[in-house]
Amino acid sequence: METAGANDGSGVWSFTGWWFFLVFLCATQDIAVDGWALTLISLPNISYASTAQTVGLTAGHFLSYTVFLAFESPDFANRWFRSEPSDVGVMTLSGYLTFAGWAYLAVTAGLAVLKREEKTKEKDSVMEVYRSMIGILKLKNVQSIIIVHLIAKIGFQANDAVTNLKLLDKGFSHEDLALTVLLDFPFEIGLGYYAGRWSTVYPAMHVWCWAFVGRLLAAVIAQGVVMIFPKDGVQPWYLLTVIASHIFSTFTNTVMFVSISAFHAKISDPLIGGTYMTLLATVSNLGGTFPRFFILKLVDYFTLATCHPALDPPKDLSTLKGDLITSPFSCALEAQKQSCLAGAGKCVVERDGYYITNVVCVLVGVVTFAAFIRPAVVKLQKLPLRAWRLVDEVER
Repeated sequence: METAGANDGSGVWSFTGWWFFLVFLCATQDIAVDGWALTLISLPNISYASTAQTVGLTAGHFLSYTVFLAFESPDFANRWFRSEPSDVGVMTLSGYLTFAGWAYLAVTAGLAVLKREEKTKEKDSVMEVYRSMIGILKLKNVQSIIIVHLIAKIGFQANDAVTNLKLLDKGFSHEDLALTVLLDFPFEIGLGYYAGRWSTVYPAMHVWCWAFVGRLLAAVIAQGVVMIFPKDGVQPWYLLTVIASHIFSTFTNTVMFVSISAFHAKISDPLIGGTYMTLLATVSNLGGTFPRFFILKLVDYFTLATCHPALDPPKDLSTLKGDLITSPFSCALEAQKQSCLAGAGKCVVERDGYYITNVVCVLVGVVTFAAFIRPAVVKLQKLPLRAWRLVDEVER
């Protein structure tokens, strides 16, 4: 990354090309595994495909994101593992990427050598795969669930994207946040299993609706947790409150993911299972990412903050990281806030846009759920499997 950024970013395009190639290979494997799961697991237990996916994704995310960030942090390592402080963490980015790369290759090679599959004469060309995707998108039921996916996560966006940032902004340390996320992991694994069982016992989309309501409630609780941040710093009771709030939010998020994945596995046509499931999962992921840009913009728009010059500015200006602040200006944006702090100013927030945006998101979530999402998914849940089959649509 340092090489790519050198010489005014001259190596960015080659760096981007390599990452595109890696993501392309990972996405290809993801499609293959999705299709493989439909043939490995019997139809009565097909919801457990989503449980396996949840446990695998959670474990991988935990190891490559949560664990890495925690052990790469010098402060976290010094606080919990060292008697003598150091300016480096237990892990480094280059070392962890090297380990992950070799582990990935080893697992792939093991599957290639040890797994034997029955040969089939059915081989679809690339164009046939894209024709299948277009045919899937023309199905009215698929169009309905795509709309649901694109709007369903708006109600939780402010909580998912901003709550942790607000905790850090108020004084919650990175070490405590890392500890909070670390404690989430065993609950995610256990709840993923039980969510898979619930999706087998009860209709998957009914479970999804219950978790949807719970996730809206989790967004409201998270805002309350931010609002009661102690003025005298983080206390044990507050840390436990944040952990409990995170676990509840994780619980609802995991149940929603497992139940919708179980529904995808149930309705996907086994003949094109990998393509079908990946298409639906891609739209679901898109519904969780594209609103985030607008949510962050709304937070900035509703935020009212002013940078005030220091009452007693330092005499030695060389100690400042920026120009001395001599007149008030808006510091609602993060760049403006950093400029204010670098110039010995004080950024005073008169109105925090996070609270307004989160309330708006939850209200939008409630209205869309009651007016469209719940009636739509209940209707889709009752449809027979042939209503989702591409062959039936073509024959008609």
